[in-house]
Amino acid sequence: MRFYLTTHKRHWVRLTDKPLFLKSEHFVTAVKLGPAQGPYAVDSGGFSELQRHGCWTRSARQYVDDLRRIWEWVGPFDWAAPQDWMCEPIMIRGGTVGGQHFVGTRLSIAEHQRRTVANYLELRELAPDLPIVPVLQGWDLPDYERCVALYERAGIDLTREPTVGLGSVCRRQATREAAAIVTTLAGYGIRLHGFGFKTLGLAKVGHLMASADSAAWSSHARRRPPLPGHTHKNCANCIDYALTWRDRVLRGLPSQNQPILAP
Repeated sequence: MRFYLTTHKRHWVRLTDKPLFLKSEHFVTAVKLGPAQGPYAVDSGGFSELQRHGCWTRSARQYVDDLRRIWEWVGPFDWAAPQDWMCEPIMIRGGTVGGQHFVGTRLSIAEHQRRTVANYLELRELAPDLPIVPVLQGWDLPDYERCVALYERAGIDLTREPTVGLGSVCRRQATREAAAIVTTLAGYGIRLHGFGFKTLGLAKVGHLMASADSAAWSSHARRRPPLPGHTHKNCANCIDYALTWRDRVLRGLPSQNQPILAP
């Protein structure tokens, strides 16, 4: 199981060989790109897109062009997420949570799932050579099972995919409901990637997933003093802190999970 550090600092790919998870937009805005030292995966930035606009502002063709540029200049990535549609209630109805404003798509979960599957099929047709992965979206377990069925009807056997993203779980990844979703889907033989999983979620179901990513190190650092010898106010943007946090998280997981989560 591969544990990716999520970061908005694109130049980190040149500084570490530990797995990193970065939004495509952070590469797209770069004038110059350098080769990666280690493995990395690419997030489409769907959460931010839907939160701010209630829809995707980039076409599938634009996204593929962005991915090709990243592949060429930074190096082959493990995989890239599609332009999926998250199914959190706040994403659909809109509103403000924790100071964050959500425009709201005003669409149904079923429509979000339909658009997620349709986008994956379009991206696969546009770029069959790129490792773009399918993502399961939903809110409760029956939703996710219906999403599996949507892929099946489209001719996609998710058990044959090396990675399948699990969306709309990160804000509740330590709950019994999320554990039931992961356990059930993993039981089907689907190799899941857990988007935005934190320590508690990893401890519960990390051993059932093929990979996971987390940006929790940054908020953790923001609430604490900087590392000894560091002169910045805090280490919320510090690669040394991120790598130290990652090592501590992996060491602190239950022993039966540690061999699975090691890079």
